Amino acid sequence: MKISFRKYWELLSKYLRPRWRTVALLAVLLFGGIGLQLVNPQIVRYFIDTATSGGETSALTAAAAIFIGVAVVRQAFSVGATWFSETVGWNATNDLRADLALHCLRLDMSFHNDQTPGELIERLDGDIESLAQFFSQFVVTVLGNLMLLLGVVALLFWEDWRVGSAFAVYSAVSLLALNLVRSVAVPRWKEAREANAELFGFLEERLGGTEDIRSCGAENFVMRGLYQAMGKRLHKELDAGVWTMAIDILVTVIFTAGRLLALCSAYFLFKANVLSIGAAYIIVHYIAMMFRPLHQLTMQLHELQKAGGAILRIEELRERENRITDGHGPGLQLSALAIEFDHVAFGYNEEEAVLRDMSFRIEPGEVLGLLGRTGSGKSTIARLLFRQYDPGTGFVRLDGRDIRTLPLEDLRRHVGMVTQEVQLFAASVRENLTFFNDEVADDRILAALDELSLSPWLRDLPDGLDTPLTPGGGGLSAGEAQLLAFTRVFLKDPGLVILDEASSRLDPATERLIEQAVDRLLEGRSAIIIAHRLATVDRADQILILEDGGILEYGERRKLVMEPGSHFSQLLGSGLGEVLE
Repeated sequence: MKISFRKYWELLSKYLRPRWRTVALLAVLLFGGIGLQLVNPQIVRYFIDTATSGGETSALTAAAAIFIGVAVVRQAFSVGATWFSETVGWNATNDLRADLALHCLRLDMSFHNDQTPGELIERLDGDIESLAQFFSQFVVTVLGNLMLLLGVVALLFWEDWRVGSAFAVYSAVSLLALNLVRSVAVPRWKEAREANAELFGFLEERLGGTEDIRSCGAENFVMRGLYQAMGKRLHKELDAGVWTMAIDILVTVIFTAGRLLALCSAYFLFKANVLSIGAAYIIVHYIAMMFRPLHQLTMQLHELQKAGGAILRIEELRERENRITDGHGPGLQLSALAIEFDHVAFGYNEEEAVLRDMSFRIEPGEVLGLLGRTGSGKSTIARLLFRQYDPGTGFVRLDGRDIRTLPLEDLRRHVGMVTQEVQLFAASVRENLTFFNDEVADDRILAALDELSLSPWLRDLPDGLDTPLTPGGGGLSAGEAQLLAFTRVFLKDPGLVILDEASSRLDPATERLIEQAVDRLLEGRSAIIIAHRLATVDRADQILILEDGGILEYGERRKLVMEPGSHFSQLLGSGLGEVLE
């Protein structure tokens, strides 16, 4: 599971290229700071040699002033580099986070069925956050510290070729050893990130089901699962940390050997009168300075290992292909749509078929009442019409065209749906109704609300359309939330309307309130009404009853009512048709 440097470079170049000016300024600050690091020891050396040789006080004062000035400038460079590195890191990771979020939103529903929201949050936030340091400082820090290392070796050669040669070999061996262990901890960090994502997924699911957990008395069971998830994360983090610590031990050994070599070299050369006390100091200082770039390179190696685990998971996500490909044919006309299922078979997995050889047709402007027990395939038909999935065999057609040839944006523009569960967002009433489309005029929104008799409700809101709603629709009744969902479809003005148990959450008074609005909504449009209650499909032209993924009965509603032997008529006559469960 070794990651090539090409993978690292591709990610870096993609997200750093748009802000190359800031990266260049960051590089100037970092490299300038490195140059000042190399200059200051020379000033100290001059100060020591001048002082030991009885030099003038003015020269010593000037050297001290220059030393302080260089230190202040170097500190200013350090502050500036920190500022720009954080700016680069967060901007780059935010861009990557946005790209991955958009990629996930465009993936088909099979992907989202395999991933919990908690896992996706961890992958989009936790994994990417671990790359902030990688984006902000990795290249410039690695290059800068390599330059610092080369500068130190060059200055040591300048002082004495024997010392320079010894520490050139020492530096090469150290870097080679660090590179050999570069990928040791990468797979462990990947597993640790996965365990972290599983923990977030567990928490998201259980916190979302708090009411059911309490009512069933399953708190202890949930806590046991939490301990197991936390224990797995702990063991994975420990394993990755132990392997990372092995690199720290290697670095400590290298540092200790280098310091011992430096002290011995400086001592023997000074005793042999080859070097002055100032030169001996500068050798020890420069060799000690070598530890900093080696230490920085080691820290970057740690960041590289953590980034490697995150990059592996990010690449896995980026390489996940959408099974639903966008069509490139012309768009649909703004009119009632003809719908046709032609020998459609579909299953969410290969082992179990949900729909079997499904064939029916709805003419433009007709209403189909879709009935069947839970699990018979009613909602699956709606998902196929939205192309959340593609059929395994057969064809789904709108206006005679295979929907796989239609642009997805155009397809979903012409198909509207009101479901049993209404998703509301932490945004204003206006944004919830228009799905954040600023092009929808307030006049259209107010007209739709008035048609659904929601104008009195709107007038009671403190800020009208600008009133914020809480996630999940807190503060709204189930009926009000359902009416807002109807308003969304009014504003969308689709050619096909799907009502999936849309009135099941409404009380009888509210349901009667929207009957006229529903008639208005279906006027001039094709519609599919998915229902358990037969009374819901009184306005249907055609009736389709499903059973075990197949068609149990299909025909005109009036004919089925008048035919005593029809299943629909028997349900009406037996009184079992009030609720189909």
